[in-house]
Amino acid sequence: MPTDKELIEEIKNGSQAAMEVLVEKYYRSIFAYVYRKLGDYHLSYDMTQEVFIKVMKSIHNYKHRGSFKHWLFRIAVNQCRDYFRSSKFKQSREERELVNAVKDKKEDIWYQLSKKIQSDKVKEAILQLPDYQREPIILRFYHDLKIKEIAYITNSKEATVKSRLRQGIEKLRKNFKGGDKDGEQEKEYR
Repeated sequence: MPTDKELIEEIKNGSQAAMEVLVEKYYRSIFAYVYRKLGDYHLSYDMTQEVFIKVMKSIHNYKHRGSFKHWLFRIAVNQCRDYFRSSKFKQSREERELVNAVKDKKEDIWYQLSKKIQSDKVKEAILQLPDYQREPIILRFYHDLKIKEIAYITNSKEATVKSRLRQGIEKLRKNFKGGDKDGEQEKEYR
């Protein structure tokens, strides 16, 4: 399998096949990030397509500084940030709030115990985090990126990423456990 650098050079020379290989190599990771960030399958599919369109339009400007994967994630992060600033997002959020207000608050105990619900609760809890905490949580725990890599992708300092991870984890802990009862600090984010 050719390296990213070799594929990019082939793309710059007009190779459609190299472009397809590169997209296939990273599509799942980018889609997974966007889906975890947005929480909507169809919207995530569209946004992932837009990420790769931007990549292909700007690949001729890629300078091979750092990892291509990190450059690609940076584009995905910025695409999601742009979406959250858009009027389309504000309108869809109002629609979701209306749907949630109508939902029945009673829940079956057996249904709560299933893995599906636990997964949905985690997803919902992550979606409730502020964007600046959600990004590093998703990149760290779902994409297994290091603090330094997350700092590069989000254009932040490492200390800022650590702080945002710590704050996000604390909010999630409080959401699921009703607060930090034993005072134990989360060590896994390091």
